[in-house]
Amino acid sequence: MALKITVIGTGYLGATHAAAMAELGFEVLGLDVVPEKIEMLTRGEVPMYEPGLEELLRKHVAGIEGSTGRLRFTMDWAEVAEFGDVHFVCVNTPQKHGEYACDMSYVDAAVESLAEHLAKPALVVGKSTVPVGSAERLAARILELAPAGGEVELAWNPEFLREGFAVQDTLHPDRIVVGVRSDLAEKTLREVYATPVGQGSPFVVTDFPTAELVKTAANSFLATKISFINAMAEVCEAAGGDVAKLAEAIGYDERIGSKFLRAGIGFGGGCLPKDIRAFMARAGELGADQALTFLREIDSINMRRRGQMVEMTREALGGGSFLGKRVAVLGATFKPDSDDVRDSPALNVAGQIHLQGGQVTVYDPKGMDNARRLFPTLGYAESAEAAVRGADVVLHLTEWREFRELDPAALGDLAGTRLILDGRNALDPVLWRKAGWTYRAMGRPAA
Repeated sequence: MALKITVIGTGYLGATHAAAMAELGFEVLGLDVVPEKIEMLTRGEVPMYEPGLEELLRKHVAGIEGSTGRLRFTMDWAEVAEFGDVHFVCVNTPQKHGEYACDMSYVDAAVESLAEHLAKPALVVGKSTVPVGSAERLAARILELAPAGGEVELAWNPEFLREGFAVQDTLHPDRIVVGVRSDLAEKTLREVYATPVGQGSPFVVTDFPTAELVKTAANSFLATKISFINAMAEVCEAAGGDVAKLAEAIGYDERIGSKFLRAGIGFGGGCLPKDIRAFMARAGELGADQALTFLREIDSINMRRRGQMVEMTREALGGGSFLGKRVAVLGATFKPDSDDVRDSPALNVAGQIHLQGGQVTVYDPKGMDNARRLFPTLGYAESAEAAVRGADVVLHLTEWREFRELDPAALGDLAGTRLILDGRNALDPVLWRKAGWTYRAMGRPAA
């Protein structure tokens, strides 16, 4: 008999996972404790922007004309426990207020609420990013609470979704990692992921601690690579070198590779910053804090980039006060193809300049509503052209394709001054300079 799947938590990760499981042919029941989310998803709408996700959802949500009807949503824990053979826990693990550690309250609450109703054999699968050691603790808690006792097992299956590519990453993952304690748990997860494994996705079987560490280790490596090239940009600034050419040259070394070597204002979002901080905090608890002290410097380099962008802008405007200066900011989200503004370097820079007296106008293709909620005092425009009109300086801070395709000559006719600072090293300097702009980017020569 085909496995039935439930997904606990229907945020960014959960909604994507639920839709993808339905696409793989399973009957899926999603649960959330927020009524508005459930109502939206039941209508086939997603609470966030993610390319391809709404189409995938509408293809499977029950009650939508022409759908397969394989995907439903509920707020009832008993219904979920009765329905599912495999329960994926996909809730958020934010950073705790005032400390580096990760807040496990949502995961704990979800596992306990589910376990109390598990009266038949089932596999609970954690997908959330958690401190190492959490799976061990949660497995013991399930054993304690579940009416079915030892017939309910836990496994850990970290997610590796990239915002903007989440649907593709779920249906065609570059690897599937499962931390299991029995052959049955492994067999069940092989059945869940039979399609992507059949298409060539590697299936890596580990113990609990290794599965928990894989996600934080991967994110720490990516953060290190980004901060490394940004540190090189600082040296290039001081020495008169060109960080873009330096990155190109070292990127040809296959041991290094060219990905994540674009210098700029650094990383943000809901994962990388909080994950490396939680990793440091957990290493400290385990007595292995010296192993991760380098991450403190990675975090520090990253945060420093934002202040450096503000100072670069001040310098470009003559070095004095921002008072009365009109600053156009292209980009609000932490990365393109997303509406996520959590810990966004672009908004941080915009906010800092605004607080220092600048008249800041922001435009972003998808992140405007979220940005307004977070920074209601900034100015917002309905298009890049409207944002740039009359500006003394233009800051390119999120590398949307729409910004790369702008016509520098036409934009120059609208700007007060043809001065652009590329905080992402993603625009073509030759093209912009040809159209009469002064183009500056971090870690690159002025001309």
